[in-house]
Amino acid sequence: MANTSSRTLRLLSLLQTHRHWSGPELSDRLGVSERTLRRDVERLRELGYPVNAARGTDGGYQLAPGAVLPPLLLDDEEAVALAVGIGDAAQSGIAGLEEASLRALTKVVRVLPPRLRARVDALRAMTVSAAAAGPVVAAGVLTAIAQACRDEERLRFGYTARGSAPTEREVEPHRVVALGGRWYLVAYDLARHDWRSFRLDRLTEPTATGARFRPRPLPAEDAVAFVRAASGAPAPYTVEVLVHAPSSRVRQLVGRWGTIEPLDGDSCRLTMTSTSLDWPTQALGNVGAEFEILGPPEFAAHIREWGARFMRAGDTALG
Repeated sequence: MANTSSRTLRLLSLLQTHRHWSGPELSDRLGVSERTLRRDVERLRELGYPVNAARGTDGGYQLAPGAVLPPLLLDDEEAVALAVGIGDAAQSGIAGLEEASLRALTKVVRVLPPRLRARVDALRAMTVSAAAAGPVVAAGVLTAIAQACRDEERLRFGYTARGSAPTEREVEPHRVVALGGRWYLVAYDLARHDWRSFRLDRLTEPTATGARFRPRPLPAEDAVAFVRAASGAPAPYTVEVLVHAPSSRVRQLVGRWGTIEPLDGDSCRLTMTSTSLDWPTQALGNVGAEFEILGPPEFAAHIREWGARFMRAGDTALG
């Protein structure tokens, strides 16, 4: 019979399938008496796992959703799938999700054995998704840099800028940014005495030096704005439109590319963020409903330009 700790972990692994287990089934799987099983279930409850128990012929045990998030038990395949999925979520472009996903990825990768880290990197490198269309960055590189940012610890790495020879850099890391399908590090370069943004796919062997630093004020509104200015990427537009169509219809056609707020049964507010005004214009054309532009003024001008172009094309066809 397994020792108490390993047996309890085995019990938790079985319960995390969220199926209903009868007492005899679990006792047989664990090779213990039902009395011992009851003690193990109670031990899980003390650790914060909400295990429901029912008596009678249909009685048994089942893990219920809880108010706390105790540690999860994952097999190899689940751990790899989780790390890859979190990595894609971090580059999803969904506001507020990137930083939380990166923190989660850091925690997961930190406890993965080397053989599983290699599988995560290989799978991400050979997988193409809409969320991560740019160069793939090894999970170990990403998490090492994120930890240095979190711990306010100086970082040393090799870097090859476009058209330049490889150089060694030592920096005070500030933030990791996902933008336009690429990962960037915003950091203060100690040799150049200035702020820089570094593409993570051009960065090698990041190593924390152990030297702590006091954070400096960033010369930008935030790290995303700094990277956007440094890379020359245009600032995004936030388009707001009142659409005279049911929210369910708009959601079906626009999907995750916009935020839909129902106003009543026949209208909703649609908000889309894009560096190009062409995409919101096409999306509204696909909806096929009347709409009113709430902002910005640039979008109203863009719609007028498109409309005039289509009217000229129609006049030419009639002529």
